[in-house]
Amino acid sequence: MTATTNGPAGAAPSRPAPARTTATTTDTAALDSAAVEAAAERARARAADHLLGLQSPEGWWKGDLDTNVTMDAEDLLLRQFLGIRDEATTRSAALFIRGEQREDGTWATFHGGPPDLSTTVEAYVALRLAGDSPDAPHMTRAAHWVRSQGGIAEARVFTRIWLALFGWWPWDRLPELPPELIFLPPWAPLNIYDFGCWARQTIVPLTIVSAKRPVRPAPFPLDELHTDPADPAPRARFAPLASWNGAFQRLDRALHAYRKVAPRALRRAAMATAGRWIVERQENDGCWGGIQPPAVYSMIALHLLGYDLGHPVMRAGLESLDRFTLTREDGSRMVEACQSPVWDTCLATIALADAGVPADHPQLIRAADWMLDEQIERPGDWSVRRPHLAPGGWAFEFHNDNYPDIDDTAEVVLALRRVRHPDTARMERAISLGVRWNLGMQSKNGAWGAFDVDNTSSLPNRLPFCDFGEVVDPPSADVTAHVVEMLAAEGLAADPRTRRAVDWLLAEQEPSGAWFGRWGVNYLYGTGSAVPALIDAGLPTTHPAIRRAVAWLESVQNDDGGWGEDLRSYREQGRMARGASTASQTGWALMALLAAGERESRAARRGVTFLADTQHEDGSWDEPYYTGTGFPWDFSINYHLYRQVFPLTALGRYTRGAAPEGA
Repeated sequence: MTATTNGPAGAAPSRPAPARTTATTTDTAALDSAAVEAAAERARARAADHLLGLQSPEGWWKGDLDTNVTMDAEDLLLRQFLGIRDEATTRSAALFIRGEQREDGTWATFHGGPPDLSTTVEAYVALRLAGDSPDAPHMTRAAHWVRSQGGIAEARVFTRIWLALFGWWPWDRLPELPPELIFLPPWAPLNIYDFGCWARQTIVPLTIVSAKRPVRPAPFPLDELHTDPADPAPRARFAPLASWNGAFQRLDRALHAYRKVAPRALRRAAMATAGRWIVERQENDGCWGGIQPPAVYSMIALHLLGYDLGHPVMRAGLESLDRFTLTREDGSRMVEACQSPVWDTCLATIALADAGVPADHPQLIRAADWMLDEQIERPGDWSVRRPHLAPGGWAFEFHNDNYPDIDDTAEVVLALRRVRHPDTARMERAISLGVRWNLGMQSKNGAWGAFDVDNTSSLPNRLPFCDFGEVVDPPSADVTAHVVEMLAAEGLAADPRTRRAVDWLLAEQEPSGAWFGRWGVNYLYGTGSAVPALIDAGLPTTHPAIRRAVAWLESVQNDDGGWGEDLRSYREQGRMARGASTASQTGWALMALLAAGERESRAARRGVTFLADTQHEDGSWDEPYYTGTGFPWDFSINYHLYRQVFPLTALGRYTRGAAPEGA
């Protein structure tokens, strides 16, 4: 995607796709080491120059972040609800949404993925708002497919909430979410801190929306999206009482009954408390958690509590949403679900350092300065579980002081260690705080989640309300591996806390030899994270776990020499590491093979040759496929910088060895 960002000033503009280079060879298996090394060196130099050219003047990198058109549809629905939808925004958003529709009339949640009902419903409604006629061919195809899948009644709860705001779906056919939830103490089951931070930030404002049940006038009917317009919202049958689904369905029915008798004073107090909770978590730039979904629901909730559009909180919130938009050359407008400058910057710094850019290079110094300024030294929601832990982490976004994350903190420390910064004391203090914070966020099983400690309750995912993806934040192999890699780099490989994490990682290895990837797609990401970490923590390359991982990577290499994995692997075990080869996933596989001592192997040479052969003349790679994960299967991400940083990291380690300058 070629786009210009409306984000913070100084963003490096995206470049138009250049012509592809001619492949250097037609028979990768026949290449000798000298030829591969020469091709790798050329590719490494071009990729490093390209990545250096993408840095902003302030020192950060940020690639575009593609998700799916529900972000754009919900942005229009929010503006319709607030009465601020304008023709220019609607026209440019509709242009983008139409451009993402497939021939069969549907929309997917990732490139090449299957049609998705909820996404298609929301996109269709957005285009109706934009004036597209329901009789237009692209609209009739979409409506026909929606009806064939059961209509709006089969869409997810969140989609039906958006429709309920305009009377297109009855509120009493939605799961109840009482605002009194805010009063549950942190030790009580189903309190708000049992949810992952992204779900928590969404659910709290939705308790207000659920209590208020607002309905704005519908600008048109949606009968064409129902299988039976005479009975558009049939009641779902109860599952057996002995099942979790059945129990929670009956609990939901009880909450609907409670709504009728809830003490008004208690409900008002709950909504007021939830409103204060929301306002207290608004960031300095007006967003909530640095992500779009909590922002749109927070503004609806606060508006229902009486905040007018001129209120500073609302005004800042709307301005923050505008900064999440990208305008493409054709005039279309895409809304990013999130922005990833801290993550992109630390990964870019690691890639450049490992590729041989000097540790005192001015651009690396500038990147380190920016990352140092982004360190968070105030408590956030994580302190509910760790009240005595001193802060010191980093978040993913430009502004998200409430929710620093463990993964970013580990990678930022690894990046800072690769830079020879003139202010040694400042660097050491920041790294010390980050390491201490990460260690303090270790879960009781020895591993790490992304944002919280021991966020492992099984109850939130069972609520009828929670059908929009993962809503808890348990420890994962990829995050744990990054922390282990960081601790090893800090000389803590023998620390008992690190050894517990290593034991946990070894126990999490799949029978195939791979590791599951929570935040990247999927087993290639998990394995590409775990193997380098385990080697850095002291496992020999001959360890059985390492040999199993190597054998698995060799077995799933594609015929073109690269590696690829489709998001369907989250649902289908037989799809592990099956998919078109991508630059980022090939980089992950190579990082694991190189750490395992497989530099001279045929698999590594073929992978390096794939990267060299598919690179553009300007040092970039194409990658339309989604290799990032928000929620496994349910919410997928194409990080545009992944295609640059991970191939460069792999090429740098192939040409220069595993020990970067300055580390």
